[in-house]
Amino acid sequence: MKIGILGYGNLGKGVECAIKNNADCELAAVFTRRDPSSVKILTEGVPVYKVEDIEAHKDEIDVLVLCGGSATDLPKQTPEYAKYCNVIDSFDTHAKIPEHFANVDKVAKENGHTALISCGWDPGMFSLNRLYANCILPDGKDYTFWGKGVSQGHSDAIRRIEGVKDGKQYTIPVESALESVRKGENPDLTTRQKHTRECFVVAEEGADLAKIENEIKTMPNYFADYDTTVHFISEEELKRDHSGIPHGGFVFRTGKTGWNKEYNNVIEYSLKLDSNPAFTSSVLIAYARAVYRLNKEGSNGCKTVFDIAPAYLSPLSGDELRAHLL
Repeated sequence: MKIGILGYGNLGKGVECAIKNNADCELAAVFTRRDPSSVKILTEGVPVYKVEDIEAHKDEIDVLVLCGGSATDLPKQTPEYAKYCNVIDSFDTHAKIPEHFANVDKVAKENGHTALISCGWDPGMFSLNRLYANCILPDGKDYTFWGKGVSQGHSDAIRRIEGVKDGKQYTIPVESALESVRKGENPDLTTRQKHTRECFVVAEEGADLAKIENEIKTMPNYFADYDTTVHFISEEELKRDHSGIPHGGFVFRTGKTGWNKEYNNVIEYSLKLDSNPAFTSSVLIAYARAVYRLNKEGSNGCKTVFDIAPAYLSPLSGDELRAHLL
């Protein structure tokens, strides 16, 4: 399976590493908006091209993995490149998924290609676990907790504040809320009761620290609804202690079973990730295999993780899966 990568940031590098770890995959090309001569990739002998060259190299690619951002890149890129290739992305703006799906589906069907959107761990693996659990426990409640981990969107929001040189933000589940859900107590939790936010900020010299802290804590849609702690640290401390991109989280479904609903049940799925982009990339490559197979079968248009049978993700045959994993 020949994989193309569009965008060589943290996610693109992660996809390159995931390809190395899958014997049935091969990196065909990297496409970048930068000057290709300035992009040094890890895989020897693989060409780096300009984004504009994708159409010219479309026949060399089985699946193109789109590694741009959800805000402005993927809404344009995924439908655009579904004209030329089978594509997969990690679009994660939940409210806009139906619109994005419709745009990609139309183009992919018109051009005989297969596309998969919103693939990663949330949306993606967490979505699957919510779906399975809802089907198994129809009388119940869902809970999703994120963290402890770096929120790249919230970190960017901090860095946009006047007087901020750099910063990282961690999303942290409230332990008492987690334990209450684990015990099957079915609590009704507000946004503030589920997560806290911790910020590590490098301020510009002479900046008004109190003003920066207030702007962070009162920022709507990001911090205003949470208990937020702000730490001002040096640039050296940020690089030393906060250079990674860990993340993870928990999906719960609590529910009743039995004739009189006398039995309590808790389903829990959790992730603890040293590197958010490295794990997301591994999910993308597994699903790229499914995209490739579905296209060979003639199944065109846009898909989500809900549409993919688990066997399509594995390099093992049906016989091997039944013998060893069932």
